[in-house]
Amino acid sequence: MPTETKTTCPYCGVGCGVIATVDDYGKASVKGDPGHPANFGRLCSKGSALAETIDLDGRVLYPEIDGQRANWNDALDLVASKFCEAIAEHGPDSVAFYVSGQCLTEDYYVANKLMKGFIGSANIDTNSRLCMASSVAGHRRAFGSDTVPGTYEDLELADLIVLVGSNLAWCHPVLNQRIQAAKQSRPDMKIVTIDPRRSVSADLADMHLMIKSDGDVALFNGLLAHLAGSSAFDQDYVSAHTIGFNDALEAAQTRSMLDVSEETGLAVGELRAFYRLFETTEKVVTCYSQGINQSSIGTDKVNAIINCHLATGRIGKPGMGPFSLTGQPNAMGGREVGGLANMLAAHMNIEDEAARDRVQRFWNSPTMAARPGLKAVEMFEAVADGRIKALWIMATNPVVSMPDADRVREAISNCPFVVVSDIQKNTDTAALAHVLLPAAGWGEKDGTVTNSERRISRQRNFLDLPGDAKPDWWHMAEVAKRMGFDGFDYDNPATIFAEHAALSGFENGGTRDFDIGAKADISPGIFEAMSPFQWPHRKGAPEGVTRFFADGQFYTPDRKARFISVKSERDDRTSKDAPFILNTGRIRDQWHTMTRTGKAARLSSHLAEPFAEINPADAAELGIDKAGLVRVENSFGSVVLRALLTERQPRGGVFVPMHWNDEYSANARVAALLAPHTDPISGQPALKNIGVKVRPAEMAYHGFAVVAFRPERLEAPYWAVAKTEAGWRVEFGFDKALDDIEAWCRDTFGLFDRGEHLAYVDNPTRQQRHGFFDGERLLLAFYAAPEPVAVSRDWAVKQLSTPLETARARFAVLAGRPGTDQMDPGATVCSCFSVGINQIVGAVAGGCHTVEAIGRQLNAGTNCGSCRIEIKGIIDGCLRQAAE
Repeated sequence: MPTETKTTCPYCGVGCGVIATVDDYGKASVKGDPGHPANFGRLCSKGSALAETIDLDGRVLYPEIDGQRANWNDALDLVASKFCEAIAEHGPDSVAFYVSGQCLTEDYYVANKLMKGFIGSANIDTNSRLCMASSVAGHRRAFGSDTVPGTYEDLELADLIVLVGSNLAWCHPVLNQRIQAAKQSRPDMKIVTIDPRRSVSADLADMHLMIKSDGDVALFNGLLAHLAGSSAFDQDYVSAHTIGFNDALEAAQTRSMLDVSEETGLAVGELRAFYRLFETTEKVVTCYSQGINQSSIGTDKVNAIINCHLATGRIGKPGMGPFSLTGQPNAMGGREVGGLANMLAAHMNIEDEAARDRVQRFWNSPTMAARPGLKAVEMFEAVADGRIKALWIMATNPVVSMPDADRVREAISNCPFVVVSDIQKNTDTAALAHVLLPAAGWGEKDGTVTNSERRISRQRNFLDLPGDAKPDWWHMAEVAKRMGFDGFDYDNPATIFAEHAALSGFENGGTRDFDIGAKADISPGIFEAMSPFQWPHRKGAPEGVTRFFADGQFYTPDRKARFISVKSERDDRTSKDAPFILNTGRIRDQWHTMTRTGKAARLSSHLAEPFAEINPADAAELGIDKAGLVRVENSFGSVVLRALLTERQPRGGVFVPMHWNDEYSANARVAALLAPHTDPISGQPALKNIGVKVRPAEMAYHGFAVVAFRPERLEAPYWAVAKTEAGWRVEFGFDKALDDIEAWCRDTFGLFDRGEHLAYVDNPTRQQRHGFFDGERLLLAFYAAPEPVAVSRDWAVKQLSTPLETARARFAVLAGRPGTDQMDPGATVCSCFSVGINQIVGAVAGGCHTVEAIGRQLNAGTNCGSCRIEIKGIIDGCLRQAAE
């Protein structure tokens, strides 16, 4: 009988509930959980494809020492002895953990306990430092605690949603669906997007403010000055519940409206319209994400936003408040257990001597870190200069994701001892490990995660652990015991969660925001059945929907919120040699460094190779052709990408996705270009305002291939590989023409004397097309030309799974496009149902003139909804063309 398991998605901070079903043959499928209060059954394209990512291809199945298979005892003994040696010779600050928002709370808890309470160093930080550390710092400055005040329900109750530095439609699509549904039921609801580029989220907004990079402090300081003289200013609230308003206002008033216009790049009329809308709408939620946080002034941006909500008393009430949208599935859980180098467990402050004493007594630990440890960028600088002698990296890929990534790779490769716990063997970081430990992956993990609205949900295992894989908490607990430490005899994640809950309530009494003491006595059975709940859940109190600060009480010593005086100082990173502003971020269907999503064919069907968004006018001046290759570079590094020319990108700017790495492309690790500039308060690096030069990447020859198996070795100045349903697709750029393409294909793709070979050569145009067949099965089709190859790529991909029974059918493959008797679906628009642009255009011609009509006919846009904006754009374009 098929079995169903309720679990939680491992992608973004929305924290969607998932129902995983395993059939009688062991095959898994997923669907949204209609009973989960985060998503009510909705899933995005990534969540919908989860079942396609849980194969064993590339998995680490056994411990390895220096690349050779080992047993657990030898591997763990080596890890414990190397860490003990480093500590004995160089002190506890000579070792470090770099963990991840992909860890479950129980993993995070054990790592934090081991490092801070037993090793005695705070050198544990997380890749969440790269996504939400500025929010943490801003919350702590304003509220006295790292508290997200609101709930997802507020997004549906608000009359104005301000999305600042957030491409919600692609990065948090399920929340975007909830907002769009609310707007459909209440058309008077307004949405404003604030972003340097016109993302797809802007297409759904009533107003889009194309702000200059890092112009946010100026914008919200200007708003504060405006609000102070308006009817929206709540003097009673400010007097009763806050401190510091006059200083914050004085700093804001140093800039005139014309100054704000100059610093933001927005017209005075745009500013006044936005300020007036914010002033006259009581129920306002300001959602912010990486465009705010990933900045050298990120903390000030956060506080500039919070200042405006405090000035109007719009916080802690239904449909009102600042709302930090976390990037990772368990960034919040990591914050709860002290996963950041400058935090202590249970939202306590490591600088607080009483808090350190409290935690040490609770853990009965031999020592306690007395000061903040090294934040992510500082940590890898310490690895580079030799201060860190032993490094343990868990569930993350810093060689791809950290700024100045080439230097980070060099630092890790030179570190005396490196441990990597991961599920995949071929990541850029795993390749550098002295000891590689097989971790549990999604579907095998068991524990909890916390989403952006403080909701704790269970991740349950529905698959057996493959090979010798073990949960991350087990790795660390076993090493702790081998280092001679007591207090790590955990049998299961329920025991760890109960301890975490007990610590949250220990000597709390309402003085700290994070308290789930009601779960301190939870049994394994009750833990297994535990439903999603929001914190706080104090002992003796019932569960319920919670908003913080409704009573005007905060977690500062006097219980009053703090206005923070911030100055609007844009950090211009451009120069004569690097005149363009590089902005990095996510795309719709990929996640972080593609370790998981790169396995799902449909997630690569929408955007299959790394690209650079450039304004067409800039491209014309630089001599960059549509779909040509470009080189983006600065003094830190260089990448080669496909040019995507679009008016969505303002002049002088370039957008590059963060996902591609050396496993999927020749040279597309964009983090290699990112300077290690950090916010001085939060330590979060600036990943969205980098000076770069852009120029054509001159290639003598181009190629495109579809192949039935992944090639072992790809050698070309440019290549990008993506999985398809029946094989792989590969784009190439060559610095010289290929002399013997048949021989090159056989060597590159390992065909040698295998396969029937067919070829088409056009000498005048220098185009060549080669096919290799095993009977009616296509093994490889390779298309080459002096310019980017004109081939119907999605059609060519489908030929890998199409029986080619006749010689005529095999020759047709060389044409690179379907015959008149076949439909070319065109480039994929809807990844969930594999619907292409030509299918949508055909449906429009047949009378489907709304997104809903397209959905009824083709299913496109009816699942995650992320493609609905693109579908509407196609419909509008077709109808305009028909009217001309």
